[in-house]
Amino acid sequence: MKAQLEDIPSKIGDASFYAKHLRVPSFEFKWHYHPEYELTYILKGTGYRVVGNSHAHFSQGDLVLLGSNLPHTWCGKLDDGTPSEALVIQFSKELIEPFLKLNEGQSIQKLLELSNRGLCFESDQLLAEQLYTITNTSGLERILSLLSILNQLSIGKSRPLTTENYHGIMTKQFETRVNKVCAHLQNHFHDQITLKQVADLVFMSESNFCKFFKKATGTTFSDYLNDLRINEACHLLLSTEDTVGKIAQDSGFESLSYFNRVFLKKKQLTPSVFRKQSYS
Repeated sequence: MKAQLEDIPSKIGDASFYAKHLRVPSFEFKWHYHPEYELTYILKGTGYRVVGNSHAHFSQGDLVLLGSNLPHTWCGKLDDGTPSEALVIQFSKELIEPFLKLNEGQSIQKLLELSNRGLCFESDQLLAEQLYTITNTSGLERILSLLSILNQLSIGKSRPLTTENYHGIMTKQFETRVNKVCAHLQNHFHDQITLKQVADLVFMSESNFCKFFKKATGTTFSDYLNDLRINEACHLLLSTEDTVGKIAQDSGFESLSYFNRVFLKKKQLTPSVFRKQSYS
């Protein structure tokens, strides 16, 4: 799947790779890709991570390695209005390739091959500190630190994000459609949205839209919409004293009973228990 091409070389100047501590009001939906590998660690933030055809929640401690030209985005904001933060490292194949030819570099080479599907790692505070150090250093020390981190990841546990049969669809039309649909859902999930309304946005039949959406996000339209609504409901449960019924309605659910069923399925507990546990 094609997304917007991000020009990494223009951002790094004379440095050999990009390393940044990002502080932004929120993570906005921006479906994009780049030839460089990317390592992202979420310091503060919560929302949805879409990589290739995978779609999942993310929160503080989310650590992901992305292969070359793998489309991705993080989307979400903190309910208390504080900035979202991430450590982002982006490096080219040309930078890392000489080290992969060494016998000692074989494990890193395997890691980067696996990253073509996207890899998610367990949260690691020590690794986060090393990533932060990279954003504040220069010269050869940065490269040595990057190699050390990649070596640690190569011997750690990880899980792939995309399905084995995932292949990007590199068309401008596909990119435009998925960005239009996801932006619309993000802005209007609290309204009543029908499948036909969203399919009409991109001039597709309902059946073709369902196939398109599943291929683009790795989940069904209804499940994606429910994820957005449940995430909003969780924020409201924690930040307001509104009744569960009002929160269900404000989150876009027409029926309280349906809201309770979906919430229980997604969170493995009821809205009331979720609220009670969060304050205990």
